[in-house]
Amino acid sequence: MSKVQPRTLSGFLELLPEEQVLFDRILGSLRDTYELYGFTPLDTPLIEASEVLLAKGGGETEKQIYRFSKGDADLSLRFDLTVPLAKYVALHAGQLTFPFRRYQIGKVYRGERSQRGRFREFYQADIDVIGDGKLDISNEAEIPSIIYRAFTDLGLKRFQIRVNNRKLLNGFYALLGQSEKAQDIMRAVDKLDKIGPEKVQEILSHDLNVPSADAFKILEFTRASGSSQTVLAYLEQYRGRNETFNQGLEELSAVTRYLSAFGVPDTHFAVDLSIARGLDYYTGTVYETTLLDHPEIGSICSGGRYDNLAEYYTDKQLPGVGISIGLTRLFYVLQEQGYLNEDLTTAPADVLILPMTDDLGPAITLATYLRSWRLQAQIYTEPKKFKQKMAYANKLGFQYVAILGEDEIRQGKISLKDMDSGEQLLLTKEEVRGEITTHTCLKDGTKPIVDKGE
Repeated sequence: MSKVQPRTLSGFLELLPEEQVLFDRILGSLRDTYELYGFTPLDTPLIEASEVLLAKGGGETEKQIYRFSKGDADLSLRFDLTVPLAKYVALHAGQLTFPFRRYQIGKVYRGERSQRGRFREFYQADIDVIGDGKLDISNEAEIPSIIYRAFTDLGLKRFQIRVNNRKLLNGFYALLGQSEKAQDIMRAVDKLDKIGPEKVQEILSHDLNVPSADAFKILEFTRASGSSQTVLAYLEQYRGRNETFNQGLEELSAVTRYLSAFGVPDTHFAVDLSIARGLDYYTGTVYETTLLDHPEIGSICSGGRYDNLAEYYTDKQLPGVGISIGLTRLFYVLQEQGYLNEDLTTAPADVLILPMTDDLGPAITLATYLRSWRLQAQIYTEPKKFKQKMAYANKLGFQYVAILGEDEIRQGKISLKDMDSGEQLLLTKEEVRGEITTHTCLKDGTKPIVDKGE
């Protein structure tokens, strides 16, 4: 019988066990942060009716979506977690309490060209706040504070949350008489970091037929730099000339004012007028977050305010604001750049129990006892030599090995070996529990997942 060559599809990521442990710790840290701010978990179907997913998307989304038929059903894999959220809220609005604060961490699929740091199957970690009719601007300031807390808790230090407002941009383009092309202009400007100002100006002038003078003004406007207060002062010259612009400026100023109260330092936040976000459902504040030492990776966390995302499913006004962390991309970058903490224990359990006699009863009893105290215990039952058993423990990074030979069983005790120090103690099961518990408390409380972000 011929063998099928095992392979993983391009753009799909598989991790080795120790890598998966680190990935899951990042996921767990994000979940803890989200719940700290009062967000509740949600899980939506991986597969949706294509008409539901594409109701608002279309265009580039339709090109990238994984779409297939099953019988008479036209189905698609979700390409983000925001559109399914809009469907969910529209469907269950009568059963939800608003403002509705949810987080969701799950896989999404996009049939785009896979490249460094970009995948076709990847995890997103989202938070959103949905209002009933209205949603206060303070929510748009709280979101960056959650980004800051989430990344700081992971151990990251050098990152920046960049903020802009789509109303501000729409108002400015209206002043130039370019309202009809506003969405196309935003998509072009959003590529500024990737392709540079010359190519963006070429797109504006040649592809979009924006007059050269206006193209120059657009680039000048979007490249305004300095502190947040400096950029806001620069924007004051346009106040009073367009109502939409005025509203955007007020919202951006309010978000900036609230940020310090939410605990976000100036070093980690900037007003950036080039940020637009390519998706056209954003209507107000927009966010992008980058690692300062690796701007070439692009945004690892983005999102914004949307007022009309659920309009294709309901007439009910359900404004929202949210962000999405590209969790797979973030992990890939941290791993590639050596930012992951190499000192973190990635063993599958807190202790490996080695029965050294044919009777497995004492080992099983010990494992059951430790597990009753929520300690992770694994029993090694393979008929190997002691040296091979210890090599197994070393390879998987176990901190502790509990040895149960004839002498230990006769005395009603356990030989507990610390694999780091080499120290071996003869202890009761209660003392074993205490020793391991002390270690796990220190492990959980003192070692960030990322430790090289200085």
